[in-house]
Amino acid sequence: MSASLSGKLAVVTGATRGIGRAIAERLARDGARVIGTGSAASGSAPEGCTYRGVDFMNTAATEAFGAELASLGADILVNNAGVNRLAPFAEIETADILRLHQVNVVAPMLLCRALVPSMRAKRWGRIVNIGSIWSLASARNRAAYSATKFALDGMSIALAEEIAADNVLVNCASPGFIDTEMLHGVLDDEQIGDLVKKVPMRRLGRPEEIAALVAWLAGPENTFITAQNIPIDGGFTRT
Repeated sequence: MSASLSGKLAVVTGATRGIGRAIAERLARDGARVIGTGSAASGSAPEGCTYRGVDFMNTAATEAFGAELASLGADILVNNAGVNRLAPFAEIETADILRLHQVNVVAPMLLCRALVPSMRAKRWGRIVNIGSIWSLASARNRAAYSATKFALDGMSIALAEEIAADNVLVNCASPGFIDTEMLHGVLDDEQIGDLVKKVPMRRLGRPEEIAALVAWLAGPENTFITAQNIPIDGGFTRT
């Protein structure tokens, strides 16, 4: 186990599966104490992590969780929890638009707002917001989801500028097509196969590959990278 994050308290939202679980496990292996959230009141945290159930559709619950984390002096925040809904623009349900923005944008903003003061006070903090390649480009049927990820990136840039002088660094890590339950939940095997053909590396990414980037951005070796949106997509967005 690496001790690079020894003594740090990290928070990973949406840590019960996929990318979030891989991130929580990696940060724990790197020595951090990790709080991982899930949407259920009780659930299973990744090995070495503490589980907390938080409903990010509930603003009051999100704010209460943020206040708790601030009191604990969390050093690292990874806003990974997110939801998706594919639909032609004219058919997007209002409820889906509001749900995507609440979970993908409002909840991360509230948690950042809660933790930034204590991070600035101790002059060390790392915030990594999990974006998407659809925060760098977009495509049909992705208007609602893409809008939230562009919003998350915009918030990250502005926040980073405000707090960089206090050694609190804010970045987005934007996965491409990653082999997760979420991807398989919105696309069938044929659609996934078509996507893979468009990726220069000709494969899906792995959650552990995203976790490695996040761990570096959140760790002590990152001393000068902030306000960036870094795609990790096998070359998809650049070809």
